[in-house]
Amino acid sequence: MDSMETTNTPVVTISEAALKEVKRLMNVQGIMEGGLRLGVKGGGCSGLSYTVNFDDKIGQYDTVYEVDGIKLIVDAKSAIYLQGTQLDFHKDLTGGAFKFVNPNAQKTCGCGESFSA
Repeated sequence: MDSMETTNTPVVTISEAALKEVKRLMNVQGIMEGGLRLGVKGGGCSGLSYTVNFDDKIGQYDTVYEVDGIKLIVDAKSAIYLQGTQLDFHKDLTGGAFKFVNPNAQKTCGCGESFSA
């Protein structure tokens, strides 16, 4: 039995700015298949760090949901830490960066790329 789950209830929501940037990056890089994988891994100055990358492989324990034509992929382990998180994108004079707004984070570091839960 395939445990991959497609759902309408998102683990992570995505802001309009982040959605626009993801679409732009997919277009620039010519990505037609797969989606955006959001996750958590050990490391960073607060214990856990966020991961964001494009992926065309969907694993058995991944949750997949679609927002405006973009597939968001979250593995089961990361979903525990990311539940209720919003992916945002901020642009300034020096460039832009994705930002996770995570209600589960008890402590975040100054760079905003790692947290503890």
